[in-house]
Amino acid sequence: MGLFFLVPLGLVFAISFASRGTYGGIVWEFTSANYLDLLHPLYGKILGQSMWYASLTTAICFVLGFPLAYVIARSPVRWQPIFLLLVMLPFWTNFLVRTYAWMILLRHDGLMNRFVMALGVVDAPLELLYTPTAVVIGLVYGYLPFMVLPLYVAVERLDPLLVEAAWDLYASRWAVFMQVILPLTKPGIVGGCILVFIPSIGSFITPDLLGGARSMMIGNLIQHEYLVVRDWPLGSAVSFVLMTVVMAAVALYYRSASRTDGPWEGR
Repeated sequence: MGLFFLVPLGLVFAISFASRGTYGGIVWEFTSANYLDLLHPLYGKILGQSMWYASLTTAICFVLGFPLAYVIARSPVRWQPIFLLLVMLPFWTNFLVRTYAWMILLRHDGLMNRFVMALGVVDAPLELLYTPTAVVIGLVYGYLPFMVLPLYVAVERLDPLLVEAAWDLYASRWAVFMQVILPLTKPGIVGGCILVFIPSIGSFITPDLLGGARSMMIGNLIQHEYLVVRDWPLGSAVSFVLMTVVMAAVALYYRSASRTDGPWEGR
């Protein structure tokens, strides 16, 4: 950890206070201008847009992933490894290749538009590619397994007798879910949300290929500063601001989750 994480992190932190050379590169002259430049409204807009995409992706992954994880955990034991294998199967293909596949599906003459037009839902092709919707679809597709696997572990550990006891006490479906299942699977929910939110907010391949220039996220900004503009100090400053925001969000999430009592605590 010290060699492969702390040392590079310290180097990037030092570069964030350096100056950009005339033709790129690093000039070791201390300055705080890189962080002051981030006060420009444009950078705030990109950060806010990134947090919105990541939050929306996390919410959709939870809505889709919880029922899937519950069904897998409550399936016969002999079928569970097969279902989990199907969830992890996309990881066997390179993420870039899978993103290009979504470009084929969502483009103007792609399979998605052909399908909805064949059903008579629309008369003209929909503008799906290079839109915020395409970005969210790509992020949800890419990070949904990170939500399903922690939720599966949490649901699999849930004692079915507690759910049956709630039914015996005439609890409604909503009451069983909100007062029994949801609190007892909280560790998996917290873990899944963190595993989805953190890579989503720093994603750059998905918004670059599926969203175009109109859907720039902070990961694209960092890539642009490092590889295009060659302003490594500013790119390092953006990286540390992103890391600070992510750590603060995770800390607040853990703090709010720890304040939530279980279904019988305090009674």
